[in-house]
Amino acid sequence: MWSFNQFRIWVLTICLVFQSGYGFYLPGSYPHKYGVGDQLSVKVNSLTSIDTEMPFSYYSLPFCKPEGGVKDVAENLGELLMGDRIENSPYQFKMYTNESEIFLCKSAPLSADNFKILKKRIDEMYQVNLILDNLPAIRYTKKEGFFLRWTGYPVGVKLQDDYYIFNHLKFNVLVHKYEEANMARVMGTGDAAEVIPSVGKGGSDVPGYMVVGFEVVPCSVIHNVDSVKNLKSYGKYPNQVKCDPNTVSMPIKEGQPLVFTYEVTFEESDIKWPSRWDAYLKMEGSKVHWFSILNSLMVITFLAGIVLVIFLRTVRRDLTRYEELDKEAQAQMNEELSGWKLVVGDVFRAPTNPALLCIMVGNGVQILGMAVVTILFAALGFMSPASRGTLITGMLFFYMILGIAAGYVAVRLWRTIGCGDYKGWVSVSWKVACFFPGIAFLILTTLNFLLWGSHSTGAIPFSLFVILLLLWFCISVPLTLVGGYFGAKAPHIEYPVRTNQIPREIPAQKYPSWLLVLGAGTLPFGTLFIELFFIMSSIWMGRVYYVFGFLFIVMILLVVVCAEVSLVLTYMHLCVEDWKWWWKSFFASGSVAIYIFLYSVNYLVFDLKSLSGPVSATLYLGYSLFMVLAIMLATGTVGFLSSFWFVHYLFSSVKLD
Repeated sequence: MWSFNQFRIWVLTICLVFQSGYGFYLPGSYPHKYGVGDQLSVKVNSLTSIDTEMPFSYYSLPFCKPEGGVKDVAENLGELLMGDRIENSPYQFKMYTNESEIFLCKSAPLSADNFKILKKRIDEMYQVNLILDNLPAIRYTKKEGFFLRWTGYPVGVKLQDDYYIFNHLKFNVLVHKYEEANMARVMGTGDAAEVIPSVGKGGSDVPGYMVVGFEVVPCSVIHNVDSVKNLKSYGKYPNQVKCDPNTVSMPIKEGQPLVFTYEVTFEESDIKWPSRWDAYLKMEGSKVHWFSILNSLMVITFLAGIVLVIFLRTVRRDLTRYEELDKEAQAQMNEELSGWKLVVGDVFRAPTNPALLCIMVGNGVQILGMAVVTILFAALGFMSPASRGTLITGMLFFYMILGIAAGYVAVRLWRTIGCGDYKGWVSVSWKVACFFPGIAFLILTTLNFLLWGSHSTGAIPFSLFVILLLLWFCISVPLTLVGGYFGAKAPHIEYPVRTNQIPREIPAQKYPSWLLVLGAGTLPFGTLFIELFFIMSSIWMGRVYYVFGFLFIVMILLVVVCAEVSLVLTYMHLCVEDWKWWWKSFFASGSVAIYIFLYSVNYLVFDLKSLSGPVSATLYLGYSLFMVLAIMLATGTVGFLSSFWFVHYLFSSVKLD
C-alpha cells in the first residue's frame, strides 16, 4: 500500500512539473536571454518542396554567402537522416534594433547553369527555410478572408513566361521581456550557450528579451545594380525599398547579377516563451480533427468490446459444457462432434519454416517496443518539434537497446517449438539481428543512390553510413546475441498436450482460409486510417505533427484490436479442424500492412498529385514499403503471441486424453 501511494505521489509530481510552463523546460529547449544590441544570427536549412520530396542545400542556388564562409551547424543523427543541413547565413540582426534597406550582396552574373537550376527550383516550388533561435521562419498569406500560415518562403514565382525571384526579405521578430530575474542567465545563439549565475537578489537591471516569433515577408524588388558597385555588405542601400508581397518586379535573366537586401523590425509580444511554438502547431491543414479521432476511437472500442464479449462467452460455454460431461460422454463427444477438441494431437505441431517465424516475431517485439517507448516519450514532450531530429535519434536508440528483447523472445520461441532443444539458438539470434535491419539497409541504400544521383541533401553521407553500420554491428547485434543467450538459458514453454506422430488430415474448407486472414486486417486498419492521414501529411506535406498523446492511445487500441482479431480467427480455424494456425495468426493481424500500403498509394495519387518525376514517386513508394514492413512485423507479432497464449490456455484448461 505504501509503495502504491508513493507511486501516485511521483506521478502527481511529474504531472505538476510538466504543467508548470514557467518553472520547467524540456531538455534542449532552455530559453535564451538577449540584451539590447546583442547579435542574432539567422541559420538556413535545406530547400524543400512537396513536389519532389528531395531537399537541396541552400547554397546550391546563387544566394549570398556569409563573409567568413559557409559553416555547418552541429547536427544530431536524426537531423542528418531527415535530410536537414543547417548552415550559417549572412542575415544578422541586433536585438531590439530596427533596421531597413540593408544591402546584403550582389551575386555574380547568372551563368547558364545557375539560370537553369534557378528556374527549375522555382518550377518545383522549392521553399527557403530560415531559422532564428531554433524557430523556423513563418509566413502569413491571406486567402478568401482567412490568414494561412506557412513555414519558409518560396524561392520565386513564375508569371506567364517570366521567372521572378524574392530578393528582399522583410523580417519581423517577436520578442518577450525576460521576466525571471532570479533564473540563471543564458547568453548565446543556441550553438554554444554560456550559463552565467545572476548576481544579487533582484538580478541584473539590464532589460533582456527572448525570441518568441520569427516572421518573414518575401518581396521581389528591382534594384539598381550600378548603385551598389562600391557598397559593402550590411551597408545602407541608397534608395528606399518598398516591400509589397502582392507584386513581383525582379525577373531573373541569364548574364545579369542579383542584388539581395533585407530589413528587420522587432515587436514586443505577449506570447510567453513556452507558448512560442503554438503558431506552428496551428498551421493550416495540420489541425487535428479531434472529434473525428474520438469518434473513430469510440466506434472501434465498442466494436472490439462486442467481439471480445461474444468470443469469451462462446469459449467459456464450450469449456463449461465439455467439463460437465463424464469421461464416457467426453469420449462419445470426441467421436461424434467436430471442432477444436479433435485437433488436440496436432495443435502444437511445429509450423513450416519455424526459424523464419521466430525471427519475424523477435523483430516484431523489437519494433513494437521501440514504437511504444518512443511515442510515450514524445507524448511527455521530450521529442517535441522544437528538438529537431530527436524523434529519429530516439527511435534508433530504443531499437538498438531492445535487441535484447528481440533475441530473448525469438530464441525462447525457437526452443519452445523444438521442445527444449538448444541447437541453433546462435544462428536464430544472428538472423534476428540481421533480418529487418538488413531489409531496411537494402531499401534505404537503393533510395540513397537515387538521392545521390540527384545531388540532394536527403542522401545519407558515406560517413553516416559507416556510423550506422558500426551502431548495427557493434551495439545492436551484440545486444541481440545477449538476449538470445538469456532466451536459451530460460526454460522453454511446456505444451499442455502431446503431439501425435501422424498429422491429422484437415477437412476440405468451403472457402480459402487465407482469404479470411487477408480480410481480417480491415478492423485494425479502421483504428488507424484517420490518424494515418495526419502522419502522412506530417511526413510528406511538411506539416508539424504533435498529438503524440492521441497517437499513443490509437496505438494501444491497435494492439488490442490486433490481438482480438487474431484470437477470433485462430478459434475459427480450430473449430473447423484446421490446426495450422501459427502463420495464419501472424498474418491475420499483420495483413493490416496491406491496407496501409494501399492507402499510401491512394495518398500518392489523390493527395500528392503534384509529386513530379519518377525519382520522387520511387522514393515515396520505397519509404512506404519500409514503413509497412515494420508495421506488418509489429502487428503480426501481437496477433501471434496473443493466439499462442490463447491456444496454450485453451488446451490446458480442459482435460483431454
